[in-house]
Amino acid sequence: MRDQNDHALSRRKLLLGAAATSVALPAGLFGAQALPGRPAPYDFADAPICRASAEGAAPVLTGAPRKLKFSWNANAVCSVQVPVAIDYGFFQKQNLDVELVNFSGSTDQLLEAIATGKSDGGVGMALRWLKPLEQGFDVKIVAGTHGGCLRALAPTKSGIKTLTDLKGKIVATADLTSPDKNFFSIQLAKAGIDPVKDVEWRQYPGNLVRLAVEKGEVHALTGSDPLTYAWLKDGEFTEIGSNLNGIYANVSCCVVGARASLIRDEPLVARALTQGLLDAAQFCAKNPEKAAKSFLPFAPKTVTEEDLVELIRYHTHDHHPTGAQLKNELKLYADDLKVVSVIKQSTDTTKFADRIYADVFRV
Repeated sequence: MRDQNDHALSRRKLLLGAAATSVALPAGLFGAQALPGRPAPYDFADAPICRASAEGAAPVLTGAPRKLKFSWNANAVCSVQVPVAIDYGFFQKQNLDVELVNFSGSTDQLLEAIATGKSDGGVGMALRWLKPLEQGFDVKIVAGTHGGCLRALAPTKSGIKTLTDLKGKIVATADLTSPDKNFFSIQLAKAGIDPVKDVEWRQYPGNLVRLAVEKGEVHALTGSDPLTYAWLKDGEFTEIGSNLNGIYANVSCCVVGARASLIRDEPLVARALTQGLLDAAQFCAKNPEKAAKSFLPFAPKTVTEEDLVELIRYHTHDHHPTGAQLKNELKLYADDLKVVSVIKQSTDTTKFADRIYADVFRV
């Protein structure tokens, strides 16, 4: 178990790496195997290996560990399986030596970095990835990692109790093309409310989104965990919607993408990378306390270790689709994004989902 000094050291290494990184990889590199203070390798005799590993079991990679670079957003608790895969040896079990890339650029930049081999894979949100993938990046989605993490909040005393109460209101978001804005726009449209004409959206820097509501500039907000969860703790705000409601309770919101050339040229390596992440996701579902300790060095200061434990329990880390199920979920999102004109109306979403995913367990 790491103490606070270990946490600080891990964060310092991450930040120091940022200074030496190219524009294409804007937020820093660090070698996963080199970080001190990590827990001892996990005893895989009790490992919660996920279903995918039984599908046509491929041999573990032989020879020297295969070096890979993997991109993630170190501020997003959605990506908790990434440090867990490092801390508890799930990549090592697959004979992989994975270097993490903390990527804070745009989604287009991230997908370009993966497509061009600057990174071999990455994690992100389906609702952010699908539009850029429509443009033809040579990247394939290979798995989902969990559901949950998007919320709409309103002041508890405001009288706004449901998403439909947002008609005629002003809503704050950190990004006008964000997954939260897209998701709740879709839900408004399905409820018969025009998310463009009937609701005004205003963009504020992340931590100022709540302040905009408190100052009365807007009536409600949308965002993602861990911040939205933290904003619920004092009782001043109430959740009026999330992406674990209705049909989305059994749909993954976050996905793993891999360089398509890696899948074509080294399919067993792509499979091993995916398997390591899925095993880590299942570990998170079974061991939220341990997973929270892995992510704590990267969490915002307003978020406690106890908050992370609750969030990891809340997010559906035991839901990580691959294959046909993954393709069906991607089609669902593509259909939804057509509702709000993010995906072109002319796009055949069945063919689109088939084009942007790969089943790495059928090799």
